[in-house]
Amino acid sequence: MSEKIIDVSEEVPIRAIGDGELHSFFGYYNKTNFSLDDSKILGNRTPLFTGDLTGREVAEVGYFDLNDGDRWHKLGDTTAWNWQMGCQLQWLGQTGKVIFNTRAEGPAGPENIYPDFRSRVVDPASGEARELPLPIYVMAPNGEFALTVNYSRFIATHRTIGYDATHAEPKLPLAPEDDGIWRMDIATGEAKLILSLRQLFDFEHVASMDKAMHWITHMEVNPAGTRFLFIHRWTERPEDEFCYLHRLFTINGDGSDLRLLEDTDHPLPQLADDFDPSALGTFDYEKSPHQISHPLWKSDDEVIVWGPHDGEIHYQLYNDRTGEVTVVGPEVLTENGHMTYGRDGRWMLSDTYPDAETNKRVLFLYDTKTDTRYDLGQFYTPPDLGKHNRCDLHPRWSRDNKRVCIDSVHEGRRQMYLLDIEALLKRLS
Repeated sequence: MSEKIIDVSEEVPIRAIGDGELHSFFGYYNKTNFSLDDSKILGNRTPLFTGDLTGREVAEVGYFDLNDGDRWHKLGDTTAWNWQMGCQLQWLGQTGKVIFNTRAEGPAGPENIYPDFRSRVVDPASGEARELPLPIYVMAPNGEFALTVNYSRFIATHRTIGYDATHAEPKLPLAPEDDGIWRMDIATGEAKLILSLRQLFDFEHVASMDKAMHWITHMEVNPAGTRFLFIHRWTERPEDEFCYLHRLFTINGDGSDLRLLEDTDHPLPQLADDFDPSALGTFDYEKSPHQISHPLWKSDDEVIVWGPHDGEIHYQLYNDRTGEVTVVGPEVLTENGHMTYGRDGRWMLSDTYPDAETNKRVLFLYDTKTDTRYDLGQFYTPPDLGKHNRCDLHPRWSRDNKRVCIDSVHEGRRQMYLLDIEALLKRLS
């Protein structure tokens, strides 16, 4: 092991959250599930450990009170969820309210999209709730607006993060003018399509797009709420992730000033008739040299991403204004992971995919000041969980950056865990 990779797991206390009565998880890495004062932690609970979802399975939505013995407070139920992202559960800005995706019960949203899904805002203090006409994908940090895409399109392209339709799956044109990125005002529910798939199809068009299905994923809003990033993907063979092609973009919150940061269009031998996708491992794609994955804003002008640039794949830091690209930790950050920066920008929290031999994932902190990786722990995952039902660690910072929350199955249950890193960071600082 490199001298720049140090195991500090014995310094980091870890405990399961809750009583384990039901399986619990949060989902994605790109938002904190800690309340404003770090006393409550959002999660989903289900009697299921794993299973292929059909859209009828119910998950409880709520929070654990860390100051009251992890007592569970249920805020609602949903059938609009998946193992990777949950129901996009999150705190709504600085309001103390919670928002999450649900299946439609009220009036339909725009007729051309989202006949099945909505989002719900709940006030934990009063129990008051209201429905919004669209589901959410990502929130502006101040909670004023959400961006969203068509979750039914994920069922056709990237099922791991989609929601099954209530009845029949809709027909999906390859790159239509009436589907893409929607912006929804949280106060009023007013929604507007700000960027269409057809616009992306036409923007610096390449031949590989002609017969391909197009979709948008990995949207993130910058801290100021002025610009957001996203990945544009397209493929002729949605069932094989090796056939995904990628472009990384940023754009203003109103859909103006579209900027292309990276394009990984490349030849696809997998489209040959004799190619056998079953010969590939579950996580092999995450190690593809052409993958653009898990982009996140480090600041209002900087985007961190796992992806290729100038022929090499690394953690790359893009300057959105100048286009400059810097490699981050090339000697110690050698695998794709779910990265987020701490508040001061010095510490990056991330993880790895399972090792092919041990089936263990590594959770780590990376010190940008000293170019050193500190491994917080290794967590076993059963190799038979598969792609759609897997449990990534998806590490999340507490608001004060003293604790980390992960999802894990290393004890035979799908469970959230809390790691205390306060003493470690004090020693290292």
